[in-house]
Amino acid sequence: MSVISYVRRYPSAGLLIVQLGGLLLYPWMETSASGRALFGAFGLLVLGLALWVVRRTAWLTWVAVLLAMPVIVLAVISQFAPQPGLTVAMAALEAAFYFYAAGSLISYMLQDWVATTDELFAAGATFTLLACAVAYVYVVYQASNPGSFSTPADPQASRTWMELLYLSVMVLSRVGLSEVQPVAPMARGLVMLEAFTGVMYVALVVSRLIGLIVVRRDRGPRAEEASPPS
Repeated sequence: MSVISYVRRYPSAGLLIVQLGGLLLYPWMETSASGRALFGAFGLLVLGLALWVVRRTAWLTWVAVLLAMPVIVLAVISQFAPQPGLTVAMAALEAAFYFYAAGSLISYMLQDWVATTDELFAAGATFTLLACAVAYVYVVYQASNPGSFSTPADPQASRTWMELLYLSVMVLSRVGLSEVQPVAPMARGLVMLEAFTGVMYVALVVSRLIGLIVVRRDRGPRAEEASPPS
């Protein structure tokens, strides 16, 4: 099966692969003007893939499009006339879009009693969407409250996108190894909410998928046709 055919069959896999690739590309994109331009283009690619995935779920596609279109317009404008205000506005809109896309994927995973291959990829894609969404929330909050996030090496500087994304992934995954620390009271509140979200995501969504896989393995090939008693 070709890569294109595989992604068409499992669209959540395509979104997950691109998002994971972004984790390796983002540090390089922050270091130069050309890299920042590529960052904008890469963000639009993720946006398009997320829209495609949302379209396959039961949630309203037009809402996702309504959230994504201003991001695309602001991304184009920022390439020709970059302004700090545009960056903050884009971050707020992208946070809303990623939260909506993550919610649609969670609904997709919970809509039946069969754990398909695409739903397993969706579990990973949802994690990356949530991590990026919260990172954008941190970007918006830092813009309005400078100094909310600090590091021992440079406590007064504003944190970069990669630093805030790193913090978000560490908190959401409950690893907690980030040297980026919230120092403002509201920043700490946001971090605690993300930690709670990570715990509930694993407890309610991921554990459910694992349970369905175990049930299907125990019942055999016909488990996909079975449904639990009401």
